[in-house]
Amino acid sequence: MSKVKIGLFGTGHLGRIHARLINGLKEEFEFVGFFDPNQSNAEKCIEETDALRFFSEDELINSCDCVDIVTPTIFHHQVAKKAIQAGKHVFIEKPITQTIEEAEELIELAQTKNVQIVVGHVERFNPAFIAALPKFNSPLFIETHRLAQYNPRGTDVPVVLDLMIHDLDAILSVVKSPVKSISASGVAVVSETPDIANARIEFENGCVSNLTASRISLKNMRKSRFFQKDAYISVDFLEKKSEVVSMTTIEGEPDPFDLIFDLGEGKEKKKIEIINPEISATNAIEEELKDFHKVVSENKTPIVSGSEGFEALKVALEIMEKIKLNQNQIQQNILAD
Repeated sequence: MSKVKIGLFGTGHLGRIHARLINGLKEEFEFVGFFDPNQSNAEKCIEETDALRFFSEDELINSCDCVDIVTPTIFHHQVAKKAIQAGKHVFIEKPITQTIEEAEELIELAQTKNVQIVVGHVERFNPAFIAALPKFNSPLFIETHRLAQYNPRGTDVPVVLDLMIHDLDAILSVVKSPVKSISASGVAVVSETPDIANARIEFENGCVSNLTASRISLKNMRKSRFFQKDAYISVDFLEKKSEVVSMTTIEGEPDPFDLIFDLGEGKEKKKIEIINPEISATNAIEEELKDFHKVVSENKTPIVSGSEGFEALKVALEIMEKIKLNQNQIQQNILAD
């Protein structure tokens, strides 16, 4: 296995998780060091990993084969652009950037420099989602709930970009069809931007997705439900559980313990099968870092490419725009009354 030199940008809460995992992946990475102007974050990272602190972005970039960017989103474009211009592969925590224009520039630059952009949509590596993947067959209705208890640390980013984008990326990876239309609404309860949001997405292939995200819930929940012909698939991202309920044709005499679904007179009875796929005990962030290593060392196509991160961002920003339009309309109606 080829070891690659990696540098880390950003050592906040999530950044330090990345630092600890990189530090533990001794066969994959040589942890060159990190850059973070925040003194408190830097001290904690050194204490936890004994990593070398760099005081120059350029110096860290030039010392590495690739970089891991876990800074606040506002700095993603700036840091990634520098690294790509230097010919380095980049891992960027979701969302890829703040704007469409920034993402497009990075993707175009990466193609010119012949380097890869990998985006940290970690739920693609959730073992419950991976276990369910082989069971998906053109779902036609998808419902997701991603609810989180209030944490001031997350309120600097709109709930759509902080939470809902996880489910957007997962759905886009399964549906694989252009978006036809989007409607959305949201309410700012304790923050300046919506703390709870709901979106309905219609795809050109007929699939409809209904997504809810909240950061003011009394409990945490990360569940997605996929409905398709003769099957229902549930994925619990938080508890790391999957369940597949499917209807199959009965051949011969049914077993007395079979669950039989009677569709009515003149229609063929079907057998209900409930399967709980075996879930691997893996760390999703560690798995996405291992995938990044393969991208850098083996020229492997990333599981979540820059283009896929761009598509998720594009849909997320359109949802945010729909929410804004909806809020403006409500305000106009109130003033009119």
